[in-house]
Amino acid sequence: MQKRWAIASCRNEVVTQKLSDELGVNRVLAELLVSRGVGTFEDARRFFRPDLSSLHDPFLMRDMDKAILRIEQAIGNKEKVLIYGDYDVDGTTAVAVVYSFFRQFHSGLEFYLPDRYAEGYGISRQGIDYAAENGFTLIIALDCGIKAVDKVTYARERGVDFIIGDHHLPGDRLPDAVAVLDPKRSDCPYPYKELPGCGIGFKIIQAFIQKNSMDINTCYQYLDLVAVGIASDIVPITGENRVLAHYGLQKLNTNPCCGLQSLIDLSTHRSGHFTVNDIIFQIGPRINAAGRIDHAKDAVKLLVSKSLQEAAVYSTSIDVQNTQRKDFDLRITEEALAIIDGDEALKRQKTTVVFQPDWHKGVIGIVATRLTEKYYRPTVVLTQTNGHVSGSARSVVGFDLYEALSACSDLLDQFGGHKYAAGLTMKPENVESFRRRFEHVVAASILPDMLQREMQIDAVLELSEINAKFFRILRQFEPFGPQNEAPLFMSKGVQVYGMAMVVGGSHLKMTVMQEGTSSFDCIGFGLADYVDAINAGREFDLCYTIEENVWRDKRSLQLNVKDIRI
Repeated sequence: MQKRWAIASCRNEVVTQKLSDELGVNRVLAELLVSRGVGTFEDARRFFRPDLSSLHDPFLMRDMDKAILRIEQAIGNKEKVLIYGDYDVDGTTAVAVVYSFFRQFHSGLEFYLPDRYAEGYGISRQGIDYAAENGFTLIIALDCGIKAVDKVTYARERGVDFIIGDHHLPGDRLPDAVAVLDPKRSDCPYPYKELPGCGIGFKIIQAFIQKNSMDINTCYQYLDLVAVGIASDIVPITGENRVLAHYGLQKLNTNPCCGLQSLIDLSTHRSGHFTVNDIIFQIGPRINAAGRIDHAKDAVKLLVSKSLQEAAVYSTSIDVQNTQRKDFDLRITEEALAIIDGDEALKRQKTTVVFQPDWHKGVIGIVATRLTEKYYRPTVVLTQTNGHVSGSARSVVGFDLYEALSACSDLLDQFGGHKYAAGLTMKPENVESFRRRFEHVVAASILPDMLQREMQIDAVLELSEINAKFFRILRQFEPFGPQNEAPLFMSKGVQVYGMAMVVGGSHLKMTVMQEGTSSFDCIGFGLADYVDAINAGREFDLCYTIEENVWRDKRSLQLNVKDIRI
């Protein structure tokens, strides 16, 4: 699919030049800083040197005082407390952080993760019944619960209090809980609004430590888990998240907890420099696989393991589940692609809606993402479980998926999510009507440009500008992630040095140079179709990120090619 290249313009010439002079960096690096809101030497110092002392006071979060008071009461009265979390990576890491901390001085503690298939997302009646029937008087819910108004009322009727620690948008009413911790509450003064669920869990233990005059370093030992949650939940890597991720990655790369070390040992990554991207592709999927294939409680058991021997038992099992997940993912993706390829009308539409009743519910979200990447249009993948059709939906940049689903709400039993990703359920007899309505709604409102992937290029570079100093400073922009993406560069009029070749069936490997410059090795994943045109000897433009390639302890700069224009 042809992509549009959009080159960013300099936001402020005067500020950029002043920053370039003050920092002694080239203009491109100064432009990158200004685009990230860094305009002064002091801004740059804070950006390049994240500091844990800049973390906000947790008691700025509304209801934090009530939450800590209730937790202290539960510990003092030796009440049984249930740590309840969602079954994804953010939820399981949040549970692991809070459970690992409080188990040090409270024995009446357990954790609970809902079954994806039997209970579904969020607070369930089954979970509340489990708590009530087993003597738990307090549930601390993490990464879920902000809309569980009826469930929290039901829990109170059964003698169970709730503390909600969530980061999703609240509904019109808040649950009647002892405390509702959510920076996205309209009445919450907390300065940073983008913490994930594990970040809320971290703030709870930070507040407890602060209130009880404990050593603040006690909570920093969980930052590796927090970094995994931040990376996997695709939240902005800005502000407080950037500080937490920065120090969490340091711990992950030097002294990870036993559970994460066990997952690192299973990964193919051996550079000793795990990044946000490495977490997303190496660690996150394995943790997620537990809840997709079997039960997420195994992921928490892994993450709270006290020894490598204990962790190895769970990580080995989870790795097997991850292999199963990949098999399901591959088979269902192939079947979905075959459905689309065999339907000319569907190929011409502005949306993709595919349905097979036997597809595995645990991987349809992954399949929806893959189909969106291939066809680049709003996509819904549906399957059937226990007589109900459920689905995962994904969108493209700029298009509000949640609004489109809202326009189909009379055909849905329920739906939830946000602008770019959502879940939904409906009756089987509504599938065809939903398919037609969704296509009609999207076709009437989506702009043509939204259906073409855009490469948002940060700067045009001469290859001669790429050197060890440039990369060393560029690396200090890490950790990369949403709203602090790895900079995307463009170089014009490059030529292949030698011959380009296809590796791994679909990837492009080559060495490029501009006249009078050093050569750079390149890898372009999924770009093998360009090999003949490149080898014909013509100049071309390159769109890429810069990374370090490690091979047998040798390190070199490499261009990770995202697109080519000939």
